Amino acid sequence: MEDIKVVKTRPEPEKRIRKHTIVVKVMHNFGVLARITGLFAGRGYNIESLTVGRTHEPNVARITLVVEGDERVIEQIIKQLRKLIETLRVRDITDIPHIERELALIKVHTADEKARDEIMRLVNIFRAKVVDVSTDTYTIEITGDNEKIEAFIDLLRPFGLKDIGRTGTLAFIRESASRKLDKYTAE
Repeated sequence: MEDIKVVKTRPEPEKRIRKHTIVVKVMHNFGVLARITGLFAGRGYNIESLTVGRTHEPNVARITLVVEGDERVIEQIIKQLRKLIETLRVRDITDIPHIERELALIKVHTADEKARDEIMRLVNIFRAKVVDVSTDTYTIEITGDNEKIEAFIDLLRPFGLKDIGRTGTLAFIRESASRKLDKYTAE
């Protein structure tokens, strides 16, 4: 019998599809957002959430993207983002301890007093607030992670949702995790 020779190869990236939170710092130049979204569209990747805003640094913007894909897809997205001239830094923070928040405005029907009372109970439980009132609707503001907002919307659904607006996810690495990362990685 011949001996079987085992050759070790680089492990293939995980094939499990999941949502990833990617933070990109870019020069705040004209057209940079269009180039980034075009990069995704051109490769057939869907952006679940996109939040953009200036940072404390002059002419620097922070983009938080939530995208769905396996490790190979995410790896390709990050490589493509790093190729853009305006890109200063790209980081997939999905597996790093971080804080995520989103803001939602939800307009819900308030048909009767019982419905209004129940909606106000939910508003209090979820630490939301009513920001506008009419004779037949409440507009409610809520902040939190995606799961909290989805749970709140699901509980309001039976009352009749009139409209929903959401900002998209904003994320920061927790400071304790950031210190550990800085200790072991050079960026």
